[in-house]
Amino acid sequence: MTAPWLSIIGIGEDGLAGLTPVARKLIDEAEVLIGGARHLAMAPPSPAERLTWATPLTDTVSAIAARRGKRVAVLATGDPMWFGIGVTLARRFPRAEMIVLPHISAFTLAAAHMGWPLADLELVSLHGRPLDLLALHLAPGARLLALSENGDTPASVARFLVARGWGPSALTVLEHLGGPNERRIDGTAEEWRAPRTQDLNTIAIECRPGPGARILSRAPGLPDDAFVHDGQLTKREIRAATLAALAPLPGQLLWDVGAGSGAVAIEWMRAARGARAVAVERDADRRAFIAKNAAALGVPKLAIVAGDAPAALAGLAPPDAVFVGGGLSTPGLVEACWTALAPGGRLVANAVTVEGESALIAWQAKLGGALARIAVSRTEPVGGFQGWRPLTPVTQWNAVK
Repeated sequence: MTAPWLSIIGIGEDGLAGLTPVARKLIDEAEVLIGGARHLAMAPPSPAERLTWATPLTDTVSAIAARRGKRVAVLATGDPMWFGIGVTLARRFPRAEMIVLPHISAFTLAAAHMGWPLADLELVSLHGRPLDLLALHLAPGARLLALSENGDTPASVARFLVARGWGPSALTVLEHLGGPNERRIDGTAEEWRAPRTQDLNTIAIECRPGPGARILSRAPGLPDDAFVHDGQLTKREIRAATLAALAPLPGQLLWDVGAGSGAVAIEWMRAARGARAVAVERDADRRAFIAKNAAALGVPKLAIVAGDAPAALAGLAPPDAVFVGGGLSTPGLVEACWTALAPGGRLVANAVTVEGESALIAWQAKLGGALARIAVSRTEPVGGFQGWRPLTPVTQWNAVK
């Protein structure tokens, strides 16, 4: 077994005084010290080589790899495994080669300051990530803790909430938690007056809707008008049934082939923690709709791929589930999707034409699975009364590999 050579050490605002003897020893004996300028300034003088984080970050990760076998100590804020550098390094290096010594995280300190049960909170990082991530978590009474990018982040969050009708939400900015310069600033999003705070801060948000807020559940089946589209949209009732068949699970990957407005991929990502999706769409205008919808509904990490399937599927990470909303007669499409699925993967395809239905019947006979006919009617005005208006029936094939 390879001996650990890479130490990832969390440091708080109390500096070296807050470290364990083991962490101090690893720093004192390191041949290479890596961290931000603030962290390196905390380390005592030593002959160790010192590296600060480069842009892009991958350059420094490569520099760490080049020093494999030396005693390397990486200094990080708080808990390195909470949206920290530890996550990145754990993806690159075998666990047996690393030692991770966390400090108290900013989330733990913030929850303690607020008196909020940590297990009940939504925890997000806005460091190097879009504010649109917050939209996923906006719900009456929801409590969020967010790591800031810098001192401009709190004011940006306030503007974000106001623009979406959540101006009454309470904001608390906690600066330099756990150190002598700790400070707390309270207010509401709509009355926020602090143009800039200290760069090192954590934001506590208690969500309160205003009159203009649109409250959306994370359960599948969002209203059709929650999406920008040109009519190429899986309707709400059909979408809910489709998502139920796709069965979103945490961390799993969906291919949404012929994504249209991206509604299925977006709802997949909203439904399960860490769920990922790729929306494949050939039309440029629709790809713009997908990007806008993904940002508005809190999943800006949705990957969008331009091109025609199956050619556009080449090189994509293997999916755990595939949704095909059209193009079933395209040569090689279903074969490519089915081949890419791992055992246990789900393929769901919808058809509204007789030709598409015939293709599904043939695929069901070949690969198994279940067929369902979904017929939905909605009420519409008929003179001064209400009448039922049927939507186009949908034939759905659902198969597990």
